[in-house]
Amino acid sequence: MPKDYKKSPPDAVPERRISVIGLAIFVALSALVVRLWDLQVVHWGEYRTKSDSNRLRIQRLESPRGMILGRNGNEEVALADNRAARDLMFVPAECDRDPAEVVELMERIAGIDGEKLNAEIARALKGRQPYRQITVKKDVPRSVLAQVEEYAYALPGVFTVVRPQRRYLYGETAGQVMGYLNEISRDELEQQDAAYNMGDLMGRSGLEETYESLLHGQDGRMLVTKYATGLPQIRTDAYGRPFVEVDEFGHSIRMEEEIQEPVPGKNLHVTLDIGLQATCESLLQGEEGAIVVLNAVNGEMLAMASAPNYDPNIFVMHGAAEKRQEALHGEAKRMLHRAFREGYAPGSVFKVLLAAAALDEGVIDEHTTFYCPGKFRLTPGGRPWHCWRHSGHGNVSVVDALAFSCDVFFYNVGLALGVDGIHKWATQAGMGGKTGIDLPGEVTGLVPSQQWKEALLKPKYPNEPWEYKWYPGDTVNLSIGQGSMVATPLQNAVLMASIVNGGHRVRPHLLVRPEEAPPARIWSDATIEIIRRGLLKCVEKGPPAPTGTGKEARVEGMTVIGKTGSAQMVGLAHHDEYKTEEDIPKHLRDHAWFVAGVMDRDPPIAMCILVEHGHHGSSVAAPLAKKIIEYFYDPARRAPSPIQPEGGALAARNDGEAAR
Repeated sequence: MPKDYKKSPPDAVPERRISVIGLAIFVALSALVVRLWDLQVVHWGEYRTKSDSNRLRIQRLESPRGMILGRNGNEEVALADNRAARDLMFVPAECDRDPAEVVELMERIAGIDGEKLNAEIARALKGRQPYRQITVKKDVPRSVLAQVEEYAYALPGVFTVVRPQRRYLYGETAGQVMGYLNEISRDELEQQDAAYNMGDLMGRSGLEETYESLLHGQDGRMLVTKYATGLPQIRTDAYGRPFVEVDEFGHSIRMEEEIQEPVPGKNLHVTLDIGLQATCESLLQGEEGAIVVLNAVNGEMLAMASAPNYDPNIFVMHGAAEKRQEALHGEAKRMLHRAFREGYAPGSVFKVLLAAAALDEGVIDEHTTFYCPGKFRLTPGGRPWHCWRHSGHGNVSVVDALAFSCDVFFYNVGLALGVDGIHKWATQAGMGGKTGIDLPGEVTGLVPSQQWKEALLKPKYPNEPWEYKWYPGDTVNLSIGQGSMVATPLQNAVLMASIVNGGHRVRPHLLVRPEEAPPARIWSDATIEIIRRGLLKCVEKGPPAPTGTGKEARVEGMTVIGKTGSAQMVGLAHHDEYKTEEDIPKHLRDHAWFVAGVMDRDPPIAMCILVEHGHHGSSVAAPLAKKIIEYFYDPARRAPSPIQPEGGALAARNDGEAAR
């Protein structure tokens, strides 16, 4: 051993070890403190949020849609609201008897599928979810609920949940105008913002679609505690107020303080007169057609009927799958509103526009006459165009031509005005374009022109110019609303409103809105005065003057103007095959038109009536106009009562409380 080696004191090694251990503990504690500082101070907000997300669950509270409010005369009435729909639920853990016995009793009371419910209960128990809420039946009628309450002692575990459900109080009446609801699709959900959730309903047509953004409310939310296993079980009281009991595994759950009440959608105030609407629809019963009634001054839509119709309640009620399929895909085309989503040849009602255009263009005046021998030829010996009155009308001026619907007069006027003139004035009056009605799916119709025909046929016959050339015969057909001319009943009602209100083109609308300044004039005062005389004479009864074609629309003591029309569906040669008109198959018969207006009442109205395959406007459509006018201006008219649609669950107003 070296001489300079010095032995360490016996307690030096333990002291060094203690120092090292102490240093290590200090470093570890320092790291822990730093980490705690980071968690508790620096990132406190972030981890608090994560902690709450693990502890809390946001439970959505569905918001009810806004109501749709219309009129009956001067009284405001609800057309669509939200009722309290009651669903039957079952919780196996709360059933202290054999669930199969409860299911058997529910089969007799509520008519449920017992086999399906037993399978659902078995799955819940197998998955150790005895507190899971199982839907027994949705939208249960009050009669069934009464029996459930009566047998409550034998139905442990069965309870009800209340939710808001759309209700259309008048069923089919104005159903197409209201529109219907359907679940949002996944693609639509991705395009929408947080206002929608899977399973939410959206408007698919009518007012429900146009004003979806107003009618759709803002869902509320409720924060509830949750566990790593299980979801909150939301129940409601008799008024639909939500509360939380347990999760699906039976853990007690507490509702937190933060509650955001759902905000209902905004109420929609519309111009529709439900009494008038019901009257118009009843007049079309058994037919296919449309009736439009406008306030002629401001364009308010008072009634817009289409037949056949559908009940929008079938899209929100359970057990109506067959009715939904028939409405959507049936041959009756119930989803098609014929007033503005279908175009027709306007026939002789187009003569109102032609006469006004010719007068304002200066092509004719009130004294201009044409001779009607019952037929018309462009050239001597050429093809004849017949007048509806085969014996002819003799010398006819514009007033009598409108009153008696002389075809030959308008053949001559149309040729004098020319296709370009007809197209210009028809477009200015709203034909061939959208009227602006605040409903989806409006069609434009068609006012043919030389350019239109060339664009349509030249690609097919590029080397045959005679195929796409516009001929005088095309103008002759166009002059009486035939050929390729297409218009909607709504467009014809707008045209008639311009005659009633002194020459202004109104924009029809359903949403109540502030008064607007009248739009620019279409027709001059002089033209309006002449046209009104002709249309008044059409409705007035003789003697001393001959009876006009619209005599069936005359209402004693009122100034009613009108114009009849019949639009051919097939060539007259097809009709010649039958001995009488009644022998003609319905699908080959002419469409029956009538446009009318009331001048001396408040509000003045304009209307258009179309009865598909009705033969004659004078005998079929004009009498309907009289009934509409008599009803609308009757001070003692009665309001239709809200109906109770089929199914019992879609109850009338006195069936429970309206949903929040």
